[in-house]
Amino acid sequence: MGVVRALAIETATTACSIALLDGNRREARLLAADRRHVEVLAPGIAALLEDFALRAGDLERIVVDRGPGLFTGLRVGLATAFALADATGAGLVGVTSLELLAHGAHEAGVRGRLMAVVDGRRGEVFTQRFELADEVTAESEPAVERPRDVVIAWATNGAAVTFCGDGVARYERDFAAVPNGTLHPLSVPPTLAALDLAGREPGPVAPLYLREADAVANFVTRDAR
Repeated sequence: MGVVRALAIETATTACSIALLDGNRREARLLAADRRHVEVLAPGIAALLEDFALRAGDLERIVVDRGPGLFTGLRVGLATAFALADATGAGLVGVTSLELLAHGAHEAGVRGRLMAVVDGRRGEVFTQRFELADEVTAESEPAVERPRDVVIAWATNGAAVTFCGDGVARYERDFAAVPNGTLHPLSVPPTLAALDLAGREPGPVAPLYLREADAVANFVTRDAR
């Protein structure tokens, strides 16, 4: 039997969003688009649970985006997910912002090569290459790159590719210059895609920062229930 009730938390970008699954009913909500994660996340979760007539203790899974993304936002989302899992006994599942973009694009009908691109600030982006066919397959590891390097690599190899993510939106003019590239409008890692991954086995969840300056934060790995 699959997961019946799950909550998804997305705070890796400037947007803060959540989604809730209860049997056949699913709903996603964008709580804020301007980095007000601390203010809106907990009240937003409480309101969504109330609208579903559920309590936090009814949840079986909590799915949280563990990065890569904006450091402060990730801390808020992970801390909230850890606290909920501890309080309710729900299994904790970690997903990445890049795989959520890939699964969201796949659900939207994109097929072939996809580059998921998350804005990393500092003139950098977090990237990962996927192949979208019947299933979503990662073809590279998450990496930190300069946008122009990504653009040049794809412009020179001639392969068709689709780009998506807020990193594409930020450097749109550069990515639009790739001859065989297509820009997909999906920008924020979708929480509905996170719900689709709620059936994964719970396990250790740790933030995926990718950069040393972020990785030194006092944040520890925890084991999910």
